[in-house]
Amino acid sequence: MILIYLAAGRGSRLPKKFRNNPKCLVKIKNETLFGRNKDFFNFFKKKIIITGYKKNKLEKLARKMNFKIIYNKYYFKTNMVYSMFLAKRQITEDVVICYGDIIFDKKIIKILRYTKNILPVNINWLNYWKKRMSYKKILNDAEELKIQKGKITQIGGKIMNKFPKYQFLGIIKFKKETFFNLSKFFNSQNQKIDMTSFLNKCISEKILNLNATKYKNFWHEIDENKDIIIAETSK
Repeated sequence: MILIYLAAGRGSRLPKKFRNNPKCLVKIKNETLFGRNKDFFNFFKKKIIITGYKKNKLEKLARKMNFKIIYNKYYFKTNMVYSMFLAKRQITEDVVICYGDIIFDKKIIKILRYTKNILPVNINWLNYWKKRMSYKKILNDAEELKIQKGKITQIGGKIMNKFPKYQFLGIIKFKKETFFNLSKFFNSQNQKIDMTSFLNKCISEKILNLNATKYKNFWHEIDENKDIIIAETSK
């Protein structure tokens, strides 16, 4: 498998003191998000990082960890879907996509090794989110996610009734053929589409058959300053 690590973002919801570096260089207990995932990165022989904001701060470290660097020069007006497909010329086998603002248990690799399209889903998400924000804000920030017979049937969009059982982790595994089919479809779409909206559209158009796999181990997302505090005080 090939890893694509999406690290073009700047963390606009974080305090200004964190904006001198790309978001993935935010430190948790004196180690960056990027560095905390190094054991996971080591499972991949070929690793690609998509840089953007403050790219010079990240490139030396990325080279040291044997990443191939691709710069998204339009990072300020595009998003992760656009960044992801910048790597398409490098894809020669199945691919794992990983957001740059998460830290997690490296054992998730066991889920990703199966030869199919996989979306790990967090089954403990709500307890964690309650530490991060109010009930009202969870309703606004969390997204709908529906599963039937092990398949994702809906992802993204506003939660309408009750909280879903699961949430998206920011990690996806695509078969090689699927990745290129998605790339072709993306080229016919509004290229500012966000990741979950894109995945949902691909599912509804029968372009993507996405298997849900439950994940319950350590995982943190860093969006705001409170997320850093929670991550630093977690075991």
